[in-house]
Amino acid sequence: MSESSDTHTKTLNFNVGVLGHVDSGKTSLARALSSTASTAAFDKNPQSRERGITLDLGFSSFTVDLPDHLRDSVGKQPYDSLQFTLVDCPGHASLIRTIIGGAQIIDLMMLVVDVVKGVQTQTAECLLIGELTCPRMVVVLNKIDLLPPNKRQSAIEKMTKRLHKTLESTRFKDCPVIAVAAKPGGPEAPDTEEPQGVPQLIELLKKQTYLPKRDPGGDLLMAVDHCFSIRGQGTVMTGTILQGSLAINDTVEIPVLKVTKKIKSVQMFRKPVSGAMQGDRVGVCVTQFDPKLLERGVVCTPESLRTLFAAVISVRKIGYFKGSLSTRAKFHITVGHETVMAKVTFFGLPPVGASEPPPDSKPPPSEPCSLETPFTFDREYFYQDEYVTGQGEGSLGPDPEQWALLEFERPVTCPSLCLVIGSKLDTDIHANACRLAFQGRLLQGFEDKNYAETDLPRLRIYKTKHKEGQVERVTDDYTVIGRSLFKKETNLQLFVGLKVTLSTGETGVIEGGFGQSGKFKIHVQEGLRPETKQLFSSASKKKGKSGSKGATANEEEPRTDFQPVSIHLHFKRYVFDPHKKMVQS
Repeated sequence: MSESSDTHTKTLNFNVGVLGHVDSGKTSLARALSSTASTAAFDKNPQSRERGITLDLGFSSFTVDLPDHLRDSVGKQPYDSLQFTLVDCPGHASLIRTIIGGAQIIDLMMLVVDVVKGVQTQTAECLLIGELTCPRMVVVLNKIDLLPPNKRQSAIEKMTKRLHKTLESTRFKDCPVIAVAAKPGGPEAPDTEEPQGVPQLIELLKKQTYLPKRDPGGDLLMAVDHCFSIRGQGTVMTGTILQGSLAINDTVEIPVLKVTKKIKSVQMFRKPVSGAMQGDRVGVCVTQFDPKLLERGVVCTPESLRTLFAAVISVRKIGYFKGSLSTRAKFHITVGHETVMAKVTFFGLPPVGASEPPPDSKPPPSEPCSLETPFTFDREYFYQDEYVTGQGEGSLGPDPEQWALLEFERPVTCPSLCLVIGSKLDTDIHANACRLAFQGRLLQGFEDKNYAETDLPRLRIYKTKHKEGQVERVTDDYTVIGRSLFKKETNLQLFVGLKVTLSTGETGVIEGGFGQSGKFKIHVQEGLRPETKQLFSSASKKKGKSGSKGATANEEEPRTDFQPVSIHLHFKRYVFDPHKKMVQS
């Protein structure tokens, strides 16, 4: 936005996410803080009105004088006021996805806690989302009017201590805690009751502000939260610019509808502007389309987003998640602005000592593996039945580096390298458990509907297999007949040429089947060792002369129980190889 052409004063927009447990009083706090409510503010949702619970990311704002510490750091930008945009994130469990949607542009979190109830499950989940997406936080203890006046101060101090203890292990250690009563007397009380502590909260928020890093460069990505049409003007989309910038006459794409539209006008909090950039909250009017088709979603620079059927992500388990993360399980994946079910396959680096890269190119197993190894199709990866947590005593070590393949139930539209969060949103809301399971970054997307045939074979994830059978008999010095390695119906041709090892130490090669019952012939290139032949000759003599122990049998004494010689076959199989080839290193 040009600095001088706009006649009105220049305002710095600062996004504050209001998160907290359902019924902690977030909306009344936002209402108490707000003067101008933007179009989306305070729940258009009738269901929410009845319950007094916020369902959609409500937005509202209030403007204050620019604090002194920002005047000094603003430099060339002549801002003269500071606008707080409050992003009221829903507290319901099933709506974690909306929170994550709003969390990508939040500059400061305001965590609202009911002073009577303290930290509840959703509060913990909000904290996690905060940790993933936002550098700073303020905790607001709400509903202090419910505490008896004579015990109020001590109760507030006690709860503040408890919160500091909870936050100790997070990135919000030592964050400020402030006590308020946003709506004394509760939602039903008349509005004549003055809120308590709100002016102090505004001062605290001003202290916490900083110049958010905003970058007008790069492709436009705007998260749209509401859409409506104005007769004779066009369709208005309101939302927040997550990256890039926009201006009047720009062409933007609405990827879900696969259409492009021209921007006719732009407004910021009801004032017309010529353009806007990352972090700004705007209303954008474009040529007419049916607003019902896009209630929430994204708008972007044409062709800048990709629609993915599957993706590879880096993955880290979220510590508070209690369950295991199993391959083939389904998770709710929040990526970009969508939440969709996906089947997950976990994979990691080959085990130490595997024949892959030379040993010196790998950190020893005890060294913490940071996510330094870039993902590439040139490397081989090891298939995992589940996510592997840190090794060592009491598993306190960091988790080894891992990735996951996500196969979406329906295609998702998202920017590259975006944050990915996996959760189990179908867990019982009231069970006191964290449902956010893992987080990561999108590293590689597959845009082809037939990715399983076209892309996955390039992904070299392997399983190791081990089969064991027995030597049935020796036919000559270089040939043995084996059994029990294969089922009768196995196509032995697939195994011809593979190396096997005998428990006596020789190596051989499978030459082909022998008879009809799954037996097979092994050629031993170096020839059988004398001791091995001895074993078999003595075994057959024992069978032959069970009555009399001849001289040869005596040399072999005390062998009364003959140990069968076993055959071991080791090979790798690539999970996505359409030919299911067996590979030996």
